[in-house]
Amino acid sequence: MPSFTSPDQEEDLEACVLRFSELDLKDTRLINPSSSLKAELDVSTKKKYSFAKKKAFALFVKTKEVPAHPFECKEKWWKCCQQLFKDRIGIHRHVATQHADEICRQTASVLKQLAVTLNTSKSLKPADDRNPLKGYLTCNREVSAWLPDVSCFSPDELIRGQGSDEGEVLLYYCYCDLGDPPWVCAWQTALCQHLRLTGKVRIATEGINGTVGGSKLATRLYVEAMLSCPLFKDYMCKDDFKTSKGGACCFPELRVGVFEEIVPMGISPNKISYKKPGVHLSPGEFHKEVEKFLSQTNEEQSDTILLDCRNFYESKIGRFQGCLAPDIRKFSYFPSYIDKNLELFREKKVLMYCTGGIRCERGSAYLKAKGVCKEVFQLKGGIHKYLEEFPDGFYKGKLFVFDERYALSYNSDIVSECSYCGAPWDQYKLCSTPQCRQLILTCPACQRQGFTACCVTCQDKGSGLASSPTQSSFKEECECTARRPRIPSELPQQV
Repeated sequence: MPSFTSPDQEEDLEACVLRFSELDLKDTRLINPSSSLKAELDVSTKKKYSFAKKKAFALFVKTKEVPAHPFECKEKWWKCCQQLFKDRIGIHRHVATQHADEICRQTASVLKQLAVTLNTSKSLKPADDRNPLKGYLTCNREVSAWLPDVSCFSPDELIRGQGSDEGEVLLYYCYCDLGDPPWVCAWQTALCQHLRLTGKVRIATEGINGTVGGSKLATRLYVEAMLSCPLFKDYMCKDDFKTSKGGACCFPELRVGVFEEIVPMGISPNKISYKKPGVHLSPGEFHKEVEKFLSQTNEEQSDTILLDCRNFYESKIGRFQGCLAPDIRKFSYFPSYIDKNLELFREKKVLMYCTGGIRCERGSAYLKAKGVCKEVFQLKGGIHKYLEEFPDGFYKGKLFVFDERYALSYNSDIVSECSYCGAPWDQYKLCSTPQCRQLILTCPACQRQGFTACCVTCQDKGSGLASSPTQSSFKEECECTARRPRIPSELPQQV
């Protein structure tokens, strides 16, 4: 959790990390420092290097904890690289020898967080210092102290209903300043393991973004833990968690990590902050604005643009009527798309939307920073919340989700078609060539004819790989990506 610390408290901080980690890190031979990283640091930062290194090591080891026995959390073992370690020395040596690069990167991250923390502490308001909850968090850094008590539930109750029909998937995000993302990372890892949840959680100094799945009991306890945590309780409410049918089966594993951004737009939060977004509209307000937009006789002369902030494979299977859906493959291309088509937005009222609202927070801030729009609005809670209120509203088709379900259905509309025969079809599959990671829309009839790759070129590559398995792998360099401009232009060509 966030801790605001001055340089002369460094020794106390090291002791705090050792208490928190419950690990003996006195044997510094187990930690192999990166001379290149240390060489890049200034004198004041080098003094903090030893602390940062130990903290990074402790947190990495902490994320590898597993219960020694099923449904018992007292005794801990460690699992890493498909190996089980029953003593601290074993996991220490493994991490030191096999994960030096990760420790180096985490050390750099901790040093960066320390710098941010020191700068923040200078500008803290007295009210923040008097906050007893945050003060308690700073002193009591044990991860176990912030895990819900599940002793009143049987093991069966906690895991019952993890399947896609009876279980649940949570989608949420929270933009708020976090002073110690590595600690939050360790806590989130322990919390999800404690509740048998799988999924993905991204943590940064700007907040947290997560999608987790498990039993309904587990997801309820997770929400309660988040809302009771002093870091998030003033920023989140129960409504901020979007739910859908699913469970732990929707994700192959649990992945929790520290990043620069909680949604990868490719621009530092220091340059474009979440604190300057567009105006939030409730689903009802957004519905009225879209209705007004669609009622205009000539959309080309309209002063409003309904903008989809998602990627092309998301908008292909579901979108708002009359929207502008950029043909981009990643959200990190969105800023370049705005720059290339900036004149399109001049003096326009922009209505933005995305899956859950998180991409609009940064996307609207970027568009506003350009200073060309008349107004910028965004759908609060995203399509998820809109469809809860208006399942038969102006959004047609399925809602794409980033897990093994691929899409959620709220209405019977099919707005996409098979890539091969053009028949109505909206169920994604992965390209049949193992090395390709693209999604494909191919109907059952075309699948029976062998059309199972994302394009003809990729299908040929798949055949070639099958005949020569030693051939090196390839990424998304195939016909269907090569024919699509990386950053499309919506403006008419000027002579």
